[in-house]
Amino acid sequence: MSNAALLNLTAVEAVERLKSRDISSLELVEASIRRIEAVEPKVNALPITCFERARTQARHFDDAKGSASILTGLPISVKDLDEVAGVRHTNGGSVIFEEYVATKSSPMVETLETNGAITMGKSNSPEFGFNANTINDLFGPTRNPYDTSRTAAGSSGGAAVSVATGEVWLATGSDLGSSIRLPAAYNSVVGLRPSPGRVPRARKGMPFNTLAVLGPIARTVGDTALMLDAMVAEHWADPLTIPVTEGQFLHAASNRKAPRRIGFSPDLGVTPVDPEIAAIVEAAAKRFTEAGIPVEHDAPDLSNGVEVFHAIRGVNHLANMGPLCEAHGDRMIPEIHYSVKRAAELPITRYAWGERERAQMFLRTMAFFDDYDLLVCPTGIMEPFPCDWRRVDKLHDHEFDAYIDWIAITYTISLLGCPSISVPCGFTKSGMPVGLQLVGRPRGEADLLAAAQIFEDIVGALGRTPVDPRAPRGPYAGSAQCRTPANG
Repeated sequence: MSNAALLNLTAVEAVERLKSRDISSLELVEASIRRIEAVEPKVNALPITCFERARTQARHFDDAKGSASILTGLPISVKDLDEVAGVRHTNGGSVIFEEYVATKSSPMVETLETNGAITMGKSNSPEFGFNANTINDLFGPTRNPYDTSRTAAGSSGGAAVSVATGEVWLATGSDLGSSIRLPAAYNSVVGLRPSPGRVPRARKGMPFNTLAVLGPIARTVGDTALMLDAMVAEHWADPLTIPVTEGQFLHAASNRKAPRRIGFSPDLGVTPVDPEIAAIVEAAAKRFTEAGIPVEHDAPDLSNGVEVFHAIRGVNHLANMGPLCEAHGDRMIPEIHYSVKRAAELPITRYAWGERERAQMFLRTMAFFDDYDLLVCPTGIMEPFPCDWRRVDKLHDHEFDAYIDWIAITYTISLLGCPSISVPCGFTKSGMPVGLQLVGRPRGEADLLAAAQIFEDIVGALGRTPVDPRAPRGPYAGSAQCRTPANG
């Protein structure tokens, strides 16, 4: 097959051909390498590569005649917040870890590679995943392939771009506030934030924290389900992980179990939304009715989401990042210092209030799910902005109190422990992608993927074909420099 034909295969199609031996793993690896070399100078999605390691893995799969696994030698990218044995690991472009090479892989990477994934490289991330734009001092910004002057969002921006451009078929992401869903939305791909405990996390950070999860990014819903099947594991080193049923997620997506009733909110009561985005998303949500599924304007009361998130996230970051700030001073980025300082100034009573209110938000959401199977809302509230911005201060006349409050529509959902997925739902007048966020019941990924597949059947898989990076245009064409540092 030609290079273009290989790249145009979905992950599900590629794995089927690998299992039938119509193509080889090494063919896919070489096609991935050629694509990475062609598009990387324009997008900066995979600043760390491990091609010889990938070739060795591919030959292993190709020589093991008759053996098969979930992915069977399919190339992927791994976000530079998880370790891959023998590969450089900078914790998201941190100068503190500039020369560090991992000696072992994280549990998630071990699971994926055991299940047939081949790691092509590490995807770009903001330092320690600490921003909703993918930019760092070591590697610079990752650029949106739909307009290379604009952001790919974050923190899994490199992951989303590596999939959107066809550098790899699948990518790992992590999500605390928006970090899988928003990059998926901004790059017209699919990104799933699973329930806490679905995917095993590395032995670091806060093991009992339910905000930070790992999940898949892909070009179609079916590919996303396939990768989730390859990522999940019950792992002794992560106290939240839960038992696994083999192959359940791709089976669920293929089965297309329809939700009985859907509730829609344009803003969850927590944020302004650009009118153009709101109109695109509402029109997309209503398309569920074409499958006979009623959509109603209704949502649980989540109006305390911003205040609750800051209280709970702040305490977690104080515990996790505070020691790094003390040890490394100004080598840590200002956003981390800001978050730690803000958290340190919160009285313990504020944290207690946050936990009480979070519990009430959860109970109200569970009451909502007594009557509805799905909650639908926007993934992002505005078009992608210049790729060298480190924060968003305002939307139209609304000024945000904190540098991350423009992602409140995703981080409010993170508080609930519910799985959520962003699926492409259209484009703005300037040609930038828009995502629809679907939220399901806790541990309800199977039903959520089925609903997402029904939506994709209706509107089409808008990111199915790899996109070639496009030159800057529109309102930011002349305003963002977006240069990559020389050492990147």
